[in-house]
Amino acid sequence: MGLEMRTECERCGVALAQDGDAVICSHECTFCRSCAEAMDFVCPNCGGELVARPKRVSS
Repeated sequence: MGLEMRTECERCGVALAQDGDAVICSHECTFCRSCAEAMDFVCPNCGGELVARPKRVSS
């Protein structure tokens, strides 16, 4: 089972491209880099670490 590649930041709603810069926690909460930096890379939903989301390119 792959990661759910959410299309927008859960905090500010900005669009996130599948191959763009985004961060994710172990529960797949997804945020843009700007919001993650403002939250010190800690997920507000679960308290987990926010890390770079792998990029998925269309085949």
